[in-house]
Amino acid sequence: METLLGFDFGLKRIGVAVGNSLLRQAQPLTIISAATNDGKFSAIAALIAQWQPQHCIVGLPLHPDGAEHEMTIRCRRFANQLHGRFGVVPVLVDERYSSAVLPQARGEPVDDRSAAIILQQYFDSAPT
Repeated sequence: METLLGFDFGLKRIGVAVGNSLLRQAQPLTIISAATNDGKFSAIAALIAQWQPQHCIVGLPLHPDGAEHEMTIRCRRFANQLHGRFGVVPVLVDERYSSAVLPQARGEPVDDRSAAIILQQYFDSAPT
């Protein structure tokens, strides 16, 4: 059984979800909202130490037509940093519309639930 962490990367907040290859069900875990990159990666380091994931699933934002934009590049960089800092293999998953399907109250952060949707998309599309 493999444990996986899913990430919905954002400049202000990073949503995190957890799941495993046996149950293949993602669950929201936490929202990281540290002010600095060092703070964010410190929080991620603690989660990786706690959960010992074999893979990190990172949402890859794209335009509706599939074209890349500035956040696409930032998410690729984030995935590369996860690999470089922690040695965990990142897998990028198309996250178009992941937040759009979530009901939310105005101002309510949904980053952890978005991360769960991204991780669930990975489970649903990966071979069993």
